[in-house]
Amino acid sequence: MKFLSFIAAAALAAAGTAFAQGGPNDAQIAHIVVTANQVDIDAGKLAERMGKSKDVKAFGKMMVTDHTGVNKQATALVKKLKVKPEDNDTSKSLKKGGQENVAALKKLKGAAFDKAYIDHEVAYHEQVLDAVDKVLLPNAKNAELKALIEKVRPAFVARLEHAKQVQSELK
Repeated sequence: MKFLSFIAAAALAAAGTAFAQGGPNDAQIAHIVVTANQVDIDAGKLAERMGKSKDVKAFGKMMVTDHTGVNKQATALVKKLKVKPEDNDTSKSLKKGGQENVAALKKLKGAAFDKAYIDHEVAYHEQVLDAVDKVLLPNAKNAELKALIEKVRPAFVARLEHAKQVQSELK
């Protein structure tokens, strides 16, 4: 399902281009972080329900748990810092891409669903890591926000590797 990988790539590529002049501010970064996590929560819930493979179901459940935890940390931090997350082109693009991904996945069943879901997760996590490294971390001004992003980055790497492992087992 190259289409699903394209959605992930296109949505997150916006992070690199939307802020080419000056980069996102902390309020925008906070919204991007929350939105990116919510996209994976929504897809993970679907994988828990519709996945055929126990590995896909388990991966979906892990995505829901992990990304819900990150969103709780991010929400607590923005409240503490009295920062109101600011919607922006990147967060809007992420949300739209996530909705399109879920809609496309809902049309699939069995092994086709599993493959499309995991292929998307691999592409999505690769793009998220790229956005973290090239856009979010370099532009985060608040030390605590930057520290949170740095803290969760290794989890994204681990989830990418896990998704690649499940992907190879599905072939």
